[in-house]
Amino acid sequence: MSHESLPQFLAKVDLFEGLSKETLSELIERGTNLQVPAGRHVVEQGANDAGLQVVLEGSAVVSVNGVEREPLGPGDYFGEISLIDGQPRSATVVSGPDGLTTFALSALAFAPVVKANGDVAQALLKALTARIRSLEAQG
Repeated sequence: MSHESLPQFLAKVDLFEGLSKETLSELIERGTNLQVPAGRHVVEQGANDAGLQVVLEGSAVVSVNGVEREPLGPGDYFGEISLIDGQPRSATVVSGPDGLTTFALSALAFAPVVKANGDVAQALLKALTARIRSLEAQG
């Protein structure tokens, strides 16, 4: 991500695509960047914490019920499900061999922006619908 700014990077992520610069700036102000060393648990399946993280640099391994899924890289995100429904984490995410840098938004920081801005809710719905369609296509 070193060649572009955080707003430029996030504007390309499907979850934030089409949001106004003002809304994106508000989300960025409410969030934080996190750096996780290689091999560390970022989130644990079943944990009650909620929050969205967008991968800025590095990679992460995702597993659900012990089954490894596609790795995550820059532009991918996780935590959107628990962010929305407040339920425990649905997957475990472990930082990759080069570590992981993410942009993180807590549920407390994200909720007011969604409530005040229908564009954020619409972007979230589109991203989740695309994920559901992808899962259905896999069988």
